[in-house]
Amino acid sequence: MPPYIINIDQLAILRGERVFLRGPSGSGKSTLLSVLAGMVTPDEGRIRVLDRDIGALGAAARDRYRADHIGFVFQMFNLIPYLSVVENVCLPCGFSDRRRQRAIEQAGSVAAEARRLLDHLDMSDPQLQSRPVTELSVGQQQRVAAARALIGAPELVIADEPTSALDADLRQVFVDLLFAECERVNATLVFVSHDVTLAAVFDRSLEFLDINRVALPVGSGQSGAAD
Repeated sequence: MPPYIINIDQLAILRGERVFLRGPSGSGKSTLLSVLAGMVTPDEGRIRVLDRDIGALGAAARDRYRADHIGFVFQMFNLIPYLSVVENVCLPCGFSDRRRQRAIEQAGSVAAEARRLLDHLDMSDPQLQSRPVTELSVGQQQRVAAARALIGAPELVIADEPTSALDADLRQVFVDLLFAECERVNATLVFVSHDVTLAAVFDRSLEFLDINRVALPVGSGQSGAAD
């Protein structure tokens, strides 16, 4: 298997901007998101996130910075199976005093803020909120993952295919919530999706193949990059 490679000369995203990123499978989109979140460090070049050179930080410092400042909606959700819906949403506040305090300021308690976000995502039933996430549908798990990323008002929200399991009506509700929560705290949103119908509502739409200098082989959906 070839090494995962992305080669981007320059990419600047403004504070508070909502950016839609699209590209074929295997083009390196998810790799870029991992670099932005400090989960992967580049071999060359600099990565500045929220005016901080995160590539210069050690692993522990990157973990702390991500916990305090970045909300991530993972493509595979990464929910904790033995925790309830509300407990999963509250989880980032257990790793970041900064986000815990912001959640308390918003709703009075971390759990109340988790419920507020779930209510906005059409998951207001208290019995549903107390269930283990393993009892939820795929679409419901996707919404829990989104609420978890948003809690505590992170300054950067990264969403990797966050609407793939949602129907058209709920997809729009989901995007509206993302926009409203990001606008409330002037957070930046980087949103990766194959659903090009959503692109028009974003401030800017980018084709990943236009910014990544590593070309896909002709006739192949793969390259030396993770999706």
